[in-house]
Amino acid sequence: MNVKTIVLFCLFISFLFSCQDIEIPHIKTQIIPVPSSHYINKGAFVLDNSTGIQHNNRFKIAAEFLKSYIEKVSNIKLESNSKISLNIDESMTNEGYSLVILPNKIEIKAKTDQGAFYAVQSLRQLLPPEFENGTYTKKEIAIPCATIKDAPQFQYRGMHLDVGRHMFSVDFIKRYIDALAMLKMNTFHWHLTEDQGWRIEIKKYPKLQEVAAFRHETLIGHFSDQPHQFDGKRYGGFYTQEQIKDVVAYAQSRHVTIIPEIELPGHAQAAISAYPNLGCTGEQVDVAEKWGVFEHIYCSKDETFQFLEDVLDEVIALFPSEFIHIGGDEAPKTKWKFCNQCQNRIKSKGLKDEHELQNYFITRIEKYLNSKGKQIIGWDEILEGGLAPNATVMSWRGTRGAVEAAKQKHNVVMTPTSHCYFDYYQSTNPDEPLAIGGYLPLEKVYSFNPIPSELNKEEAKYILGAQGNIWTEYMPTEDQVEYMAFPRILAMSEVVWSKTEDKNYLDFAKRVEHFNKRLDALDVNYANHLYEISGELISDNNKTEYALSTVLDDKTIRYTLDGSGPKLSSKIYTQAIPIENSKTIKAAVFDSEQRLGNIFSESINYHKGLGKTITINKEPSPVYSGSGTQGLINGISGSDSRYGDKEWLGFWGEDLEITIDLGEETEINSIETRFHNGNGQWIYAPKEIAVSFDNKSPFVIDISNSTELLIPIKITKPVNTRTINFSIPNYGIIKEGKQGAGNKAWTFIDEIIIN
Repeated sequence: MNVKTIVLFCLFISFLFSCQDIEIPHIKTQIIPVPSSHYINKGAFVLDNSTGIQHNNRFKIAAEFLKSYIEKVSNIKLESNSKISLNIDESMTNEGYSLVILPNKIEIKAKTDQGAFYAVQSLRQLLPPEFENGTYTKKEIAIPCATIKDAPQFQYRGMHLDVGRHMFSVDFIKRYIDALAMLKMNTFHWHLTEDQGWRIEIKKYPKLQEVAAFRHETLIGHFSDQPHQFDGKRYGGFYTQEQIKDVVAYAQSRHVTIIPEIELPGHAQAAISAYPNLGCTGEQVDVAEKWGVFEHIYCSKDETFQFLEDVLDEVIALFPSEFIHIGGDEAPKTKWKFCNQCQNRIKSKGLKDEHELQNYFITRIEKYLNSKGKQIIGWDEILEGGLAPNATVMSWRGTRGAVEAAKQKHNVVMTPTSHCYFDYYQSTNPDEPLAIGGYLPLEKVYSFNPIPSELNKEEAKYILGAQGNIWTEYMPTEDQVEYMAFPRILAMSEVVWSKTEDKNYLDFAKRVEHFNKRLDALDVNYANHLYEISGELISDNNKTEYALSTVLDDKTIRYTLDGSGPKLSSKIYTQAIPIENSKTIKAAVFDSEQRLGNIFSESINYHKGLGKTITINKEPSPVYSGSGTQGLINGISGSDSRYGDKEWLGFWGEDLEITIDLGEETEINSIETRFHNGNGQWIYAPKEIAVSFDNKSPFVIDISNSTELLIPIKITKPVNTRTINFSIPNYGIIKEGKQGAGNKAWTFIDEIIIN
């Protein structure tokens, strides 16, 4: 940008704000996460070679980051003056800041280096995206004047990364930390040990590196695919202690705290493969080659505790974090039930059962870590059998664990699967890369409120914040991790930083569209679903229509009904489409020149149940709520490959009673539906279902011998009826030796088609 351009820019800004006869609304910045207060003002500050940075010694990291960021990626070399100043304001919160950009200076105020660092991240987003990759070649840039006052809503703002299932380079870990810092997130939860691989060097136990860090081969495809196939390739590795020290120091230079996770007592098969004496049986086992939950967990004998204390001693020396994450989740008690040493421990300690033995296990580790000046944090299973005295709970199985812990005055970090599991699919597009399942679009992440409604104001103080989780069973590459993280990490950053009243999804989506240019410059492989279309069946007064929508209100939807793909010449969508027979609707988002997103396609089966009244005695799980109860008779069948899309409904451990009211006596000839039977995901079709008409005697359909992944049900029984009733008992408790053993099974049901 030359001087003439800068002058013209400033004149434009001056004109914009000098109109006296018009009330001009404040123009806000495009910053993510959205600040508490932020406005663009009259004028511009010119950043060039005459600019310098002055700062108090308290703000060393923030000042050095800003200087390096500007000089490393541009031709601008900063002088030693106070055009940009970083000043102390003791009245601010620890992570709060103010950023004031005037025509002649930029002033940052904060109480701490961390607050000043976050001010720098906001200033960074006011600079062109080309600053991110060194392609900005000019020697000056006009930064619009602005006033920003900001502070976070929550003290814990995190992201998780599982490196046990798949491992990633140190350079990538640093890039991941960079992303957290840019978005004002302050915690990196590093999941370092798993059944499928041990990833941290422990010098006292070399077999953890030699044996536990490597598996013989890896599952190909999805766990639900049968029969299981493997790639036949040895896989693994570990981070040396020197590498970990380097990563920790790097994170500290960006005000990111790393919380290491050492899983116990479950998810320990890799460690037991290296040292079989740590298990209950002493038998030699391999590092796990499939995904899921395994029965080989740490034995509760003293020998195991000595091993874990030795491991934790080396971990403590590497990580200055207040917290050590000890896992505590998904620990099947099968081996403990038949282990003499574990049963003797239960008797000698006066414990009631294996759940209380887990509490003993966690509490003993907590006492040890407390003695070393550390606190434990664990998944919400650590509530089972009683909560360790000083533990912080990471609530992942919904919000129940969070509510229970907070009411007991324990701190909580929220990470429920419903809103925080970024290994779930983020789009219904069939071309999405393979994922574990589920469906978690950007808007749902953004809608998350970390404070459960069941908590009062005093109890809510124990909610420290939230984090997004990235489990990597189906993410073998760094590109795929980025694809699953972005842009959902942007939504999570705003969930934990910004006040609820400041949040608006349409505004956020527009800022994401702008932010994507910065991600392009950073060469981030983000998913872009901003230009996708959503559809909804609307039934009212015997009229059925299909409504299309897209997030951004400055784009156009074009559609076809003849099976062809939409083009610039296709009909513009302006109102809901009448549905009077079976139809296939294809649509896409366009700007004035081209199609922007993927083609949306929906086939609607116009059957006799479409739009009628349906009731279910139980609410579907918030994680698998599909299109809601009405979605079972909306004419749209679920995916053949994904149980977590917008159409399948999932219920956890509940017996279902479904009633469809056709409004009047109707002649029907057939009823069809289907159940998912993905046992590897704890999903089991019912053993039988009962169907009745107008509450008359039911007839029972036995499907207990069906083994297919998708189990179809078709009833061909001509009958005149007004109501159809379905009784669907849950499968029950999953048997020992199966994934999810001891837990209630899930029931997943698809469209009920009535002809």
